[in-house]
Amino acid sequence: MTKPVFRFAPSPNGQLHLGHAYSALLNADFARRFGGRFLLRIEDIDIARCRPEFEAAIHEDLAWLGLTWELPVRRQSEHFSDYRVAFLQLKERGAVYPCFCSRKDIAAAIACREAETGRPSPRDPDGTPLYPGTCRSLSGEEAERRIAKSEPHAWRLDSAGLQHILPGPYHYRRFDREGREETVAADPRRWGDTVIVRKETPTSYHLSVVVDDALQGITHVVRGQDLEAATDLHVLLQVLLGLPTPLYHHHGLVLDPMGDKLAKRRQSTSLAEARAEGIDPQDIRRRLGF
Repeated sequence: MTKPVFRFAPSPNGQLHLGHAYSALLNADFARRFGGRFLLRIEDIDIARCRPEFEAAIHEDLAWLGLTWELPVRRQSEHFSDYRVAFLQLKERGAVYPCFCSRKDIAAAIACREAETGRPSPRDPDGTPLYPGTCRSLSGEEAERRIAKSEPHAWRLDSAGLQHILPGPYHYRRFDREGREETVAADPRRWGDTVIVRKETPTSYHLSVVVDDALQGITHVVRGQDLEAATDLHVLLQVLLGLPTPLYHHHGLVLDPMGDKLAKRRQSTSLAEARAEGIDPQDIRRRLGF
């Protein structure tokens, strides 16, 4: 019988905090209890923000917590060719289209639509207004002409077209701390025409994480509740690309004293700072319920 495979996949764009520690420890705990494997993956597709010193700090922090993982560690920046292959599959299926809009263009189109309708624009699960579909109606010839001129563009999922190609329904399996499973309905349509290949990067979080999970044989994805809605989109990509769908567990988030989610951009106390203050890793484990 194949062993379960878990992974912790941080981005080296800042210091790890207690929320990261909880997710890493929970993944390792699941792997131990289920007799599985524990992998570390470095999600560094954002080359502009990810730094080697933060990547080195990830290894140091996790080792300080007493975690070990299999080698080699997969670094996304070394595997853009894998994501390119997946993107070409989506393009071949007619699942994506090029988008030449800038953020300013999109904001203006949304404002215009809201003024015409007198209603707020529909939003995705993260609260961002859905893309108004400006470039969806471009002819193939026009799109190719603009691409040939090296005009900056992203690639978006054609959510309307996919309703005819793969109308669903979509489902995935969710598991809890005791290993009990249940089937959950997924609704990728609520994400609209989301970006699958970014202008500045030849992939996106959504595409790369789905490809990586499949290539690494990940069977159980354990991550925060803030990514639960994204699973709907990942299930759709797995179906489009013919990839297996792992089991999913979305854990509660570690909050600060104000009740807000810990985040690098809020400068939440890092594990490195806790270590410098003399806090023992066992204290961290106990605080987080391990």
